[in-house]
Amino acid sequence: MEAQKHRNTMDKSTMPKTGFAGLKAHFKDDLSSGFSVSLIALPLCLGIAIASGVPPLAGLITAIVGGLIGSRISGTFVTISGPAAGLIVVILGAAEGLGGAGVESGYAGYPHTLGAIVVAGAIMALFGLLKVGKVGDFFPSAAVHGMLAAIGVIIMIKQFFPAIGVQPEKASILETAMQIPNALLDTNSYAAIIAIATILILMVHPKINWTPIKAVPAPMWVMIVTIGMAQYFGTDKLALVQMPKDLFGSDGFTLPSFSKIAEGAFWSAVIGIALVAAIESLLSAKAVDALDPYQRKSNLDKDLLAMGSSSSLAALIGGLPMISEIVRSSANVNNGGKTQWANFFHGAFLLVFLLVASSIIELIPLSALAAMLVFTGFRLASPKEFVHMYKIGTTEIIVFVTTLLAVLATDLIIGIGIGILCNYLLFIMGKVSISKLFTTNITSSSNELHLNGAYTFSNYLGLKKQIDKALTESELVVLNFTNTTFLDHTTIAHLQALQKAAVVDGKILEFSCMEELVPATSHEQSERSRKNG
Repeated sequence: MEAQKHRNTMDKSTMPKTGFAGLKAHFKDDLSSGFSVSLIALPLCLGIAIASGVPPLAGLITAIVGGLIGSRISGTFVTISGPAAGLIVVILGAAEGLGGAGVESGYAGYPHTLGAIVVAGAIMALFGLLKVGKVGDFFPSAAVHGMLAAIGVIIMIKQFFPAIGVQPEKASILETAMQIPNALLDTNSYAAIIAIATILILMVHPKINWTPIKAVPAPMWVMIVTIGMAQYFGTDKLALVQMPKDLFGSDGFTLPSFSKIAEGAFWSAVIGIALVAAIESLLSAKAVDALDPYQRKSNLDKDLLAMGSSSSLAALIGGLPMISEIVRSSANVNNGGKTQWANFFHGAFLLVFLLVASSIIELIPLSALAAMLVFTGFRLASPKEFVHMYKIGTTEIIVFVTTLLAVLATDLIIGIGIGILCNYLLFIMGKVSISKLFTTNITSSSNELHLNGAYTFSNYLGLKKQIDKALTESELVVLNFTNTTFLDHTTIAHLQALQKAAVVDGKILEFSCMEELVPATSHEQSERSRKNG
């Protein structure tokens, strides 16, 4: 890994303005990007809500509140907030545990789930006030990716059935997977054809460079094509999106219920929603920062406060929890969004769609939305992710697979806990003493920090604190690894990110003698250890 040798040359005066000055300066770019992102968000919001076992309206409420309100208090710059596929598993589990999920149960668990979201959102906001955004750096990268891959597998299994027009029996995820062969025998051919068309559009669209096709996002092409197919086949042969007949009537906005607040299932839902939403939002915000062409650094604590309080507000009128969502945020960057006003406009356009286009929304076949989520799930659990972890090293692929299987066998929280425990056991088996896993031994001389002993995800926060302090006091900071015995993958990845961030701030963070540590594989982020002798 080479040290950064040059300061950031980016002219600070070219940075997009913020606040109302940013609205005036970048109105055209943000309005255009916000509209494009809203076209992507519309079907995804509907699909995520339906897959979560709640009314489709819930997903739109989340994105609208996130855009109109969340964007104004967020600590990020180009992120788009709204419901996320990663939370489908948590919300569905909560709804099922609190009374029942889906239209077949009459959404019995929905009001109680809203109550849990209100509380979970308040906890997320509290996380932000307590400035615990940095805790997102604690989790080992392989375990987090394993959790996300497991979510992808669950989404694929769960959404396969509505994609082919079949209702599975309620069972565990593994038992549900075993129902797939029989489900294929009962396939609704019209639904299956629409699902296949959806997958093909999502796969082919990125490879087409013809402007008239490229100008319309793939999800919107899915809507255009599949609505047409549904009309051709006959809408009576397909399940379609159901929107409220009277948005402001009894079948419109739903209020939360706290009648089960004394039950364990309620608090299990609260903890699951708060932790998974917080982790995923932090990871997404950091990922989007890396995509930002201006390399602006988000205030993660402020973002947690914004996402938490906005989630609670959305849940008060029937919405899902929200996060800074990576797919829509990357689309915002690619479409030229400059400020958080793009997020605001995305929410405003969705509100307009809800108010004036509900009759069109009701023409969307559920099989198309399910197929879109199957595609999303596949991207989370892509074979490329397994190959990537394998290339990083043995420890990473073991933790990745262990976490994935543990989540499938238990739940998200227990699963990632097992993944973290697995990581610790592998460290100890690799002769890293337990005491060195949680403590730092750093000596400093001038602008140089000497890292003594082992550094892993579990003591990285202490290391980062010292690096941040040194960078505030000096324009050049050198990390000396002469006496370092071990660096894990998560720490190396974080240090690389800090090095890049320092450059943006006009600072230099150099690595000295890291080459003395032997990497486990040829991957630049592979764990490194000092070989005796």
